[in-house]
Amino acid sequence: MDIGYTFKDKGLIATALCHSSYANEHKEEGIECNERLEFLGDSILGFVTAEYLYGKFPAWPEGKLSKLRASVVCETMLAKKGRELGINESLALGRGERLTGGSDRSSIIADAVEAVIGAVYLDGGIEPAKRLILSMLAQEIDALCTSFEKMDSKTVLQEMIQRDSTSPVEYEITGESGPAHSKLFEAVVRHDGRILGRGTGHSKKEAEQSAAAEAIKTIQR
Repeated sequence: MDIGYTFKDKGLIATALCHSSYANEHKEEGIECNERLEFLGDSILGFVTAEYLYGKFPAWPEGKLSKLRASVVCETMLAKKGRELGINESLALGRGERLTGGSDRSSIIADAVEAVIGAVYLDGGIEPAKRLILSMLAQEIDALCTSFEKMDSKTVLQEMIQRDSTSPVEYEITGESGPAHSKLFEAVVRHDGRILGRGTGHSKKEAEQSAAAEAIKTIQR
């Protein structure tokens, strides 16, 4: 396992890698499992990721930031990173858990990643914990941000409008052109009678999304 950090207190990393099944089989030794460190690491992970997204995407609304964070800070992603770092190979598992493939179970690996984050924080403070988290997730965030920039703009626009108004957001298809097999639709989006954006697309839905994206830019300006 290589997480790019050297522990001063080796007991912390041992605890972070100790699954409850192993601790239960060694009760007489007073071994602690990683659940408390997991609890701590989960909070640190959420905070660091939120801080990073807040600074990286200053124009994004809360709903969009939350969706991206949920896509990154999830069991699948954490398990993937845990495998890349070799955390799964270093887990202390009970005999039954080990025999049934626990070292490759995503939920166990993801929990261990959070526990390791908690252990790094206790051993070295927030800065090394932040470096570990961003070394795992910054590139993943960058890879996802392009698709999230094109995510459901209608939903994002709705969230932005609803902060200050109860009036509905309305879409209208205002025109179409081109041959039947490749039509191009035109749409506008209005709020309180004012046109906020215009867009085009090869389907009515795509045109509306395009109009919503333009409206978001208008509001942000």
